[in-house]
Amino acid sequence: MISEKMNVVLNEQVNAEMFSSYLYLAMSAWFSQRSLPGFANWMRVQAEEEQFHAMKIYDYILERGGSIELKSIDKPETKWESPLDVIGDVVAHEAKVTGLINDLMEVAIAQKDHAANIFLQWFVHEQVEEEDSVGEVCDRLKMIGNDSAGMFAMDLELGKRVFTPPVA
Repeated sequence: MISEKMNVVLNEQVNAEMFSSYLYLAMSAWFSQRSLPGFANWMRVQAEEEQFHAMKIYDYILERGGSIELKSIDKPETKWESPLDVIGDVVAHEAKVTGLINDLMEVAIAQKDHAANIFLQWFVHEQVEEEDSVGEVCDRLKMIGNDSAGMFAMDLELGKRVFTPPVA
């Protein structure tokens, strides 16, 4: 059985993950509107991953006998100046999500909820991968600068990304 405190914070994380998905969809649209379909695809895959994360937590809450409380999802930002500006916001957002996951781990530890601790370790590992992935995109964008050929090549590469749900 899940504790009331853990139930509350996990529901908050479901909301945060859904907001992340909304944010990344907004970014995908921004890239699409600027004829960067590869970047748009990369962000859409990010959005799918975030929705997968939300549903993974959602299912866990129910599996542990908790209750779901879905709240409104905040409207994400929709205006950026450049591709680097967008990706810089992704870097900052993923760092924020890492902090949220760390906070969840602290609650699990304080509550001595070993099942939640084990469950959340998957998300800790996932955030390491998320930060590394977007950090690499950001670093490469900085190297490209204003080189249109480099931007075109990177857009083609990012367009190859597909969402494959992880096997539990």
